[in-house]
Amino acid sequence: MESELLRYERLAEDLSGIISSGNLRPGERLPSIRRLSRDRRLSVSTVVQALRHLEQRGLIEARPQAGYFVRHVAPRRASPAARPTPVEPVPVDVSQRLIRVLLGGVQPGVAPLSAAMPASSLLPVAALQRLYSSVVRRHARLLEGHSHIHMDDPRLVRQLVLRSMGWAGPLAANEFVITNSCTEALGLCLRAVTRPGDTVAVESPGYYLMLQLLEVLGLRALEIPTDPHTGMSVEALDLATRQGNVTACLLVPNASNPLGSIMPDENKRRLARLTAERGVAVIEDDVYGDLYFGNERPWPVKAFDQTGNVMLCSSFSKCLSPALRVGFVAGGRYRAQLALHKTITSGATNPISQLVLAEYLESSACERHLRALRRTYERQVDAMRAAIARHFPAATRLTEPQGGFVLWIELPEEIDATALYERALAAGVAYVPGELFSASGMYRNCLRLNCGNPHTPEIEDAVRRLGRLIGG
Repeated sequence: MESELLRYERLAEDLSGIISSGNLRPGERLPSIRRLSRDRRLSVSTVVQALRHLEQRGLIEARPQAGYFVRHVAPRRASPAARPTPVEPVPVDVSQRLIRVLLGGVQPGVAPLSAAMPASSLLPVAALQRLYSSVVRRHARLLEGHSHIHMDDPRLVRQLVLRSMGWAGPLAANEFVITNSCTEALGLCLRAVTRPGDTVAVESPGYYLMLQLLEVLGLRALEIPTDPHTGMSVEALDLATRQGNVTACLLVPNASNPLGSIMPDENKRRLARLTAERGVAVIEDDVYGDLYFGNERPWPVKAFDQTGNVMLCSSFSKCLSPALRVGFVAGGRYRAQLALHKTITSGATNPISQLVLAEYLESSACERHLRALRRTYERQVDAMRAAIARHFPAATRLTEPQGGFVLWIELPEEIDATALYERALAAGVAYVPGELFSASGMYRNCLRLNCGNPHTPEIEDAVRRLGRLIGG
């Protein structure tokens, strides 16, 4: 167990690094003692000891009733329920079926229960629109820049570094590549570390978009059993990687899609160590990381990465706006390859959107919004679970998500959710059949529902109609 002394020294070193890198500037306030204690999972006394150490070094100063502030910048330094065992890897072929399902879900008069999209009424759209107008007025020459040079806005990178303080320590600014979405980030990572025909370990059930990426890149999927509470089985991944035939591991450890599970810290630590030892690159989707239902933000696998082997991908599409089209990847030792692929394929992400996002993240409004949104999503998931209990067959089983806003439902074995889909769509209800979350077509008696919309009487009626169809 790490001693309190080592914990205080590590926190002091992390804060010193974030100051010396210029991401916390003279006169700026440090995170509060309570927030550091919560995010870093340290006692208040340990946090205070670290801050006093930095104060003695002349890096920060305490201001009565206001907190700790950066005093000066130190010299810059170098910035260092699933099957018990895996099956054979298989080619992926889900795109055409998935496109038909997603198009069906946006037809007029169809309840929005398929695509995992939040209701616009829950997002800070008006605030972002005001920022767009303000940024364009104040930075009239933003669109005159070169699209393949200076691609990452320094203010946005700085905010990402500051946010990573809550993930067990700040990531280095030079790790980040700003992308057009989390999807682009995932694709860049796969291109950087795989070649057509390679095998990639994925969660089972796992997010269908990841399967699509494997399909278009000519990669094979090796499905790893994934628990509704603890996520991908590290034991099964261990078995799957012993022969050296797996090139990468692609997963959503925090509020996974579709199960909503959060992998325990010890499992994340074991996964990071195992994959590093066996030369398996880890591509981590943390898009739901800020949408947890518990008291603490879950750390990503990246927090336990000691070798630069983990590439952390995310965006703000699920919590701020899908239309922003701004994501990022912290690429570890693969950063140079990621930046090269980004430069060649799409160039810089829209500079106006990057600056808008940076300014919103700088504001206190962002954290207030996220706190409220987490509570809202949790209520909506609970409401959907209650509705399913009222209207679906008694033998139905469903997950208890620990974050996010999707729900995975297992129907009685004899019910084929894929075969039922067209009838449900005709009745004005859409969902995503379970087989689309598996490269090998498993989970035909399962489906996923979106809980990203307020649970209105219309949503309740859609669940009732779907339950009646399922019950026959």
